[in-house]
Amino acid sequence: MPQDATAPSARRRELLEAAYEYVLSNGLVGLSLRPLAAAVGSSPRVLVFLFGNKDGLVRALLSRARVDELALLDDLRAAAGSGAAGLVDAAARIWVWLADERHRPVLRLWAEAYAQSLIHVDGAWTGFARSTVEDWLEVLAEFQPERERALPAAVAERTVALAILRGGMLDLVATGDQDRVGAAVTAALERFRAAESEGPAAHP
Repeated sequence: MPQDATAPSARRRELLEAAYEYVLSNGLVGLSLRPLAAAVGSSPRVLVFLFGNKDGLVRALLSRARVDELALLDDLRAAAGSGAAGLVDAAARIWVWLADERHRPVLRLWAEAYAQSLIHVDGAWTGFARSTVEDWLEVLAEFQPERERALPAAVAERTVALAILRGGMLDLVATGDQDRVGAAVTAALERFRAAESEGPAAHP
């Protein structure tokens, strides 16, 4: 009988971390249990026992990928709580993290999971893209004045900020051209800063 995923064993956690490092280098699409098991020092039978099946393993890996994403968002929440940044400053801070070459494997995995979630409406990938959009919009809202967050213009502003960041991220993952993409993101955010300073109420 497969291991209960609600009470993961130490071995399950250990193999999940090893599998996560593997997919950061090799991707999730086309994942095969046999080469994965060999790479992490296990066996397909053990992986099936611990994760239920391949879909269960993919779900666990997607959840692990979101841990890194949510850790970044928690850092931004802390900044929002201290009043240290506005929406544009928050987006600029996110871009610094996204542009760091050390995070490129995570970005590739996020992009892959996002795309697969759009293609596969059922199964292990279900809901990943929608959840990540909602997570980021929720945190970006915390950098806007509380009394204005529900206004349509405020919702549009944080959606634009997210679109700038996500577009830059996808370009960076595709091309690796950090100078060009970084300059474009910075220019877009600076143009956006002027509109943000007017406040949502200034927009029809």
